[in-house]
Amino acid sequence: MSATPRPFTRSRHDRMIGGVMGGIARRYGWSSTLLRIVFVIVSIASAAFPGILAYLILWLLMPDEG
Repeated sequence: MSATPRPFTRSRHDRMIGGVMGGIARRYGWSSTLLRIVFVIVSIASAAFPGILAYLILWLLMPDEG
């Protein structure tokens, strides 16, 4: 009897660029600022993780909320 999870949607109110990180943070109940910081650090520190490409793909695939 768990609550149904929120769908993956881009946030309209918690956005810096496209609302992707705000939407993911809202979905899991995380801090959007902390998620953005972790995403940038992982993107810079790892040559194998193309952060900009991943963000653009998520921006295209995730629907806008509402």
